[in-house]
Amino acid sequence: MNDKIGHPRVQSTLRLIDAWLESEQCYAQLPGLSAGLVVDQELIWTGGYGYSNPEEKIPTTADTLYSICSISKLFTSIAVMQLRDADVLRLADPVHKFLPWFEITQPNEDSAPITIESLLTHSSGLPRESDFPYWSPPDYRFPDQNEVRERIRDQSTLYPADTFWQYSNLGLTLAGEIVAAVSGLSYSEYVTKNIIEPLGLESTRPFFPNDLHGKDLAIGHSARDRNGNRAVVPCFDTKAISPAAGFTSSVRDLASFASWQFRLLAGGPKEVLSANTLREMHRVHWIDPDWRTSWGLGFSTERRGTSTLVGHAGACPGYLTDLVINPKSKLAAIVMINACGRAPDAYSRRALSMLNQALDGASERAPEAPDFSPYTGLYDAKPWGGELFVFPWLDQLAATGFPTANPMQEFIKLSPEATDSFRRVRDNDEGPGEVYQFNRNADDEIESLTRHSSVLRKITPT
Repeated sequence: MNDKIGHPRVQSTLRLIDAWLESEQCYAQLPGLSAGLVVDQELIWTGGYGYSNPEEKIPTTADTLYSICSISKLFTSIAVMQLRDADVLRLADPVHKFLPWFEITQPNEDSAPITIESLLTHSSGLPRESDFPYWSPPDYRFPDQNEVRERIRDQSTLYPADTFWQYSNLGLTLAGEIVAAVSGLSYSEYVTKNIIEPLGLESTRPFFPNDLHGKDLAIGHSARDRNGNRAVVPCFDTKAISPAAGFTSSVRDLASFASWQFRLLAGGPKEVLSANTLREMHRVHWIDPDWRTSWGLGFSTERRGTSTLVGHAGACPGYLTDLVINPKSKLAAIVMINACGRAPDAYSRRALSMLNQALDGASERAPEAPDFSPYTGLYDAKPWGGELFVFPWLDQLAATGFPTANPMQEFIKLSPEATDSFRRVRDNDEGPGEVYQFNRNADDEIESLTRHSSVLRKITPT
């Protein structure tokens, strides 16, 4: 597949993804956004938009650190599976076997025991959180281990175990406590020694490094208020909730994390896990009675068209992140934002789909293409829209409007007709459409285009 990456169709798609994400960062007024696309063992493309520290104008990159919050759960789940494979625990073991202090009230006396597997699949019936307001401003104070242990005695389950899917940070917090209890190491020591270091994830930490905040670590921001303003979110320490939400990482490290999975699944030597164990984690282990919500062992699972996607999203105060993986196609996308209020999975899944389509179409030999660079760039589409992005597409031009949730939805192809003149290619080869006439200034540079007798001024090349 890697020999397709240089194909013009793929390169044009990457150029479109880059311009689209840049426009989204601007139009959504996000402080910063980092993104990356992985093909098997290669991080083929990265993008950084805006600033990790807006006040000091520090730009975002693939190496910018973000809180990855619930993506932390994947590392906790891997740790549990390592211990399962070492025969020191079973997924069917009740939580109480390893955590004698786990004494939560179960209103339904007929409930099955809460097992380790039910923690990993969010089917335990546990409430979403330990009973503390740690997601609340202004201080985001997380409980320590003793506080979680004491408070759980006053909490009760929401449902009988193995009845419904209920996402639970408390559940994965308990899974991390089991890792520590069984291994004899602290949770942080275990995951660092047995997962992070063996995988060479040099920028990944199971905690929030306050000393890097505003430098290597992006500053988090709230969602916008009614006036369009975002507040800076202070540093926070997830303490006992770290197994569920405490990690920080970068696009580059999560790309390596995805490549490790592709390598392992392809029959590479055992690294951290066996291939069979990783496959087991990717498989659906819980599906809700509505047949819409499914989950693997730690990994989210979903069906998109004919593809099965796995991964996890993360949402912490000031940060939103997403890692989505297509194990069959060996493709992955990572998006990280240092602000709340804009779901990164819309970007990651769209970019992954666009890359997949481009690679599928790259089997054909690309036609010879003229130099279309003079026409490439952004054109002012106000007041009707924001911008029209024009870029090369094989032996034609292509154009799409920004801002947009789907740059392929308004995607049109323009076929060259005469000097500086193109015609829209109608869908299904129904013949040529309207003329797009590019206009030059006195210096022979493209300054605008005319379509439907309306003039769109060229803003900048992209």
